[in-house]
Amino acid sequence: MMAWPAKEDSNQWEPNPIYIIIGFALLQLVITLFSDGFVLSFDEAMWHYIGRNWFRHGMVPYSGGVDNKSPLIFAVFGLSDQFFGVNYWFPRLLGTIVQSVGLYYVYKIARQTAGVRAGMLAILFYGLSLLWHATGGKYVSYTETYGVTFTIIAFYHFLSAQNSKAFFISGFLAGIALGFRLTAIFGIVAIFIASLRKSRKDTLMFCAGVLASIFLLLMAAFFAGIDLHNLYTYALVDNFGSGSATDHSLGWKIENFSNKFFFSGMILFYPLVMAYFIIKGRVNWLGLWLILAFTGISIIGIYDTVHLKELLPALSLMSAFAVAHLTNSYKIPVKWVYLLIIVLFFPRISEPLSNLKSLIWPKVDEQENYCRQPYTIPDEGTRKELGLWVRENTKEQDKVFVAGFGAQVQVYTERLSPTIYFNVTQTRIAKERFFRDMQANKPEVILVPLFPEYREYVGGDLLLYVDELVAKDYYLDRCLYNYNVYRKRK
Repeated sequence: MMAWPAKEDSNQWEPNPIYIIIGFALLQLVITLFSDGFVLSFDEAMWHYIGRNWFRHGMVPYSGGVDNKSPLIFAVFGLSDQFFGVNYWFPRLLGTIVQSVGLYYVYKIARQTAGVRAGMLAILFYGLSLLWHATGGKYVSYTETYGVTFTIIAFYHFLSAQNSKAFFISGFLAGIALGFRLTAIFGIVAIFIASLRKSRKDTLMFCAGVLASIFLLLMAAFFAGIDLHNLYTYALVDNFGSGSATDHSLGWKIENFSNKFFFSGMILFYPLVMAYFIIKGRVNWLGLWLILAFTGISIIGIYDTVHLKELLPALSLMSAFAVAHLTNSYKIPVKWVYLLIIVLFFPRISEPLSNLKSLIWPKVDEQENYCRQPYTIPDEGTRKELGLWVRENTKEQDKVFVAGFGAQVQVYTERLSPTIYFNVTQTRIAKERFFRDMQANKPEVILVPLFPEYREYVGGDLLLYVDELVAKDYYLDRCLYNYNVYRKRK
């Protein structure tokens, strides 16, 4: 077995890591700001709507709108609206900064563990893979960015800890990661198990930090007026079972798993990770981190692209350690290794380039192609236009309901929905609340999609309710962008 890590060749040139991280941040901004038609994405629209209701109207999360995320991400988008109105750029800029901090701490972990070269390699592996389409590269404003970054920093403080205070700080940061995303619990478990190998006191201090952080976050939520039972219900319990976001067939899950892990850039990591385990000869804290992170996303089971971000720190560090060891052992010129990694791992940028082209040379208005068969789903930019039309043609106090998966339209209307389930959710709890809200707060305007996907993905009882409601109490005002616009009869 070769020594680990192999001694570095100090005569070889190494670039400045800060410049590389800044370069990745700029590339991240290009990818994220020139994507999704220059509008809020589907998930961002939900979080912005809830955050806006919280900061503009005092309607706290889970009473002013429901999604299965933490109040922390709603606060990010609420602040974004408070300072800049309805926009998509601020949350992505903030997410890029947070992600860059995580990238820096990946470098610090690698450098501390295996030297400067391992640190540079970790920057390349992690920085490039974060930008992939396969890992949700353009979705830098999502909860994974915050949860993963705080987990990385928690690992760094754990690994560099020299006293009990450092273990407490590690736990505290890990608790903040959990506050952003519940799957951070698996990173916490990894650090907890690794800390048992050090001392009982260190483990207790780490646990104390986690509990202190969670307690402060819960108290902040309580004093903000958030019902903790609602937090438990909507952020955890109602995410599993019939009609939830995780309610998919086994075949669907297997296909999605295959697409993400066997037909994407993720396969580039596999030989390097195998080399790491062969060289290392055992499962250490890093192997534990990877195994538990994979367990976490497998329990959710939908294998969304952004979920893969939770695997990237461990995969990148393993790959960096393996490559650094091999280049040092066999005196391989490191500059050619850097170049090969950049070539193999560089992300596709076709989408931002296409959107930049459309910004410079806008398409001719295709509105005449809407409201005639075959009905198609309007793109993100058009959904924004529909929302803006509703805003201009309704009063500020009017309630507006967009049937189906209409969060992007809803957020740009800047109007309140009559129900906390402004974007279709089909669990038992959601449907009961939806029917109750709609009965008590009939909206002034209802938008009903004409494209077939609406009736394909929305349950029959919800479809029937909306159809009967508009037939009884509303008249058809017009068709716009493949949505029928209904107004309430006086």
